[in-house]
Amino acid sequence: MPDSQAASPTIILDRVAIIRGSRLILRNFSLEAESGELIWVRGANGSGKSTLFRALSGLLPIASGTAETRGAIALCDDNLALDLDQPLEKAIGFWTTLDGISPQRLSVAMETLDLGSLAGLPVRLLSAGQKKRGALARLLASNASIWLLDEPYNGLDQANVARLDAAISRHCEAGGIALVASHIAPTVNVSRSIVIDRPLVEAAI
Repeated sequence: MPDSQAASPTIILDRVAIIRGSRLILRNFSLEAESGELIWVRGANGSGKSTLFRALSGLLPIASGTAETRGAIALCDDNLALDLDQPLEKAIGFWTTLDGISPQRLSVAMETLDLGSLAGLPVRLLSAGQKKRGALARLLASNASIWLLDEPYNGLDQANVARLDAAISRHCEAGGIALVASHIAPTVNVSRSIVIDRPLVEAAI
């Protein structure tokens, strides 16, 4: 990822439909997000929040409608994507090195989420909450201007929820965009919230 952001980040979705497997998950969904916005994405389990984030990050295709994003995107969801046998810092560092991120950014991200004492432990020995913080540290260390956080508070204690929300707030104040899909409201002020409802038609179009 580049070290600088040449243009303000933007997300524009216009009447988007997304199919996952053989099911229509989202239909006629529109969203616009601009620099500095923190958007709380709500909806029942299975409503399509995770599907939306995976499509925005390029992991799922858009079946119809138009989608435009400007700015690098980082996704944190339930897929850990860290080598379980590697020490935590090295496991995250594998990805940040690939992305061209400086070691200093990784150190700051780990400090932000109070992971310093866990840096040398193999990922497989960490608790679910510690693994979640490791995945979040990878996102924080990225230079992405658009953050997609899918249920980021799962497994976090109150102190780390506050640390994460403070990092999200700083990201948006610096001109980034953050979309947070969660059943729990962020503890910082959100720009707005959106609710995703499941389409009436389940079959693929």
